[in-house]
Amino acid sequence: MKGVENSKIARVSYASEWLIVIGVIVMLVSGHYAVRLAGAVLLAAGLLYGQKRVRQRLRALTAYLEQAHVGKAQILSALGEDEFSKLEDEIYKTVTSLYQTREEAVRVKNEMAQNLSNIAHQIRTPITAASLCVQTMDGKSVKEEQEQIQRQLMRLTHLEEALLLLARLDAGSLVLKREETDVYTLLMLAADNLQEIFAQRKVSVDIPELGEMSVKVDLEWTMEAVMNLMKNCAEHNAGGCIHCSYGQNPLYTEMQIRDEGAGFDREDLPHLFERFYRGKNAGKEGTGIGLALAQELIVRQNGAIRAKNLPEGGACFEIRFYSH
Repeated sequence: MKGVENSKIARVSYASEWLIVIGVIVMLVSGHYAVRLAGAVLLAAGLLYGQKRVRQRLRALTAYLEQAHVGKAQILSALGEDEFSKLEDEIYKTVTSLYQTREEAVRVKNEMAQNLSNIAHQIRTPITAASLCVQTMDGKSVKEEQEQIQRQLMRLTHLEEALLLLARLDAGSLVLKREETDVYTLLMLAADNLQEIFAQRKVSVDIPELGEMSVKVDLEWTMEAVMNLMKNCAEHNAGGCIHCSYGQNPLYTEMQIRDEGAGFDREDLPHLFERFYRGKNAGKEGTGIGLALAQELIVRQNGAIRAKNLPEGGACFEIRFYSH
């Protein structure tokens, strides 16, 4: 029906234009009264047809806006160049932009609802564990239960810090002070801050000196990202070694952090950097935020990160900071 209506409007437009042109020519060229009168009639008919075309164009645009209001607007069909063409084009662009904005708002709303659900679940787990410890306390096991409660409180503290950092990243309020930073120093500082965790899991770290190489990053926050990657390797590599390597070319500086564990589950690989995602072999203390945070901090500094399994075995995180 819409195509038929557009076709009628187009035919009326062409007819009115030709009637006006012919009427004007006849009136100007002919000296005969009857012929000039006929030209005037043609001119009047053309003007009437033109008014009809204007009304039809306005009805078509009004109908389009009504359809857009209820979410059923289709693509506007071009009817040729006339005084309504620019208006028609602007209306179509505005409606398209509104549709895209609405779709983005729906996506953000759904994502927020999912994040809130995940946050509630992450908070519920340590609270439940701490509550059970309190309920089972007796004179003989108070110390053990206190240690368990302390671990859960620490988990809540880390969760709070991670959520606040994510909120600052999403709001764009986290200022990253990018300065020339030595790669070896960055890796060593990250490993030094994890010595307690490495000792608990009996994990060693190998960071060779491979020459002077630097990246333009915020040392503190990039170190936080690297620490999250190292912690992930430590969780799945008890008694093993975490190997670090790095290199540089004119395009980017690359760092690799790999372990000697079983590697990533194939089904987990596409989702590792999603917020609150926990793989099949995720540790009990994890919250599913660390890798997402690492990715956010790296990407915001002209970097990229990916996870893969090595042919010889083990998981590997590959970070690249691009020069331009």
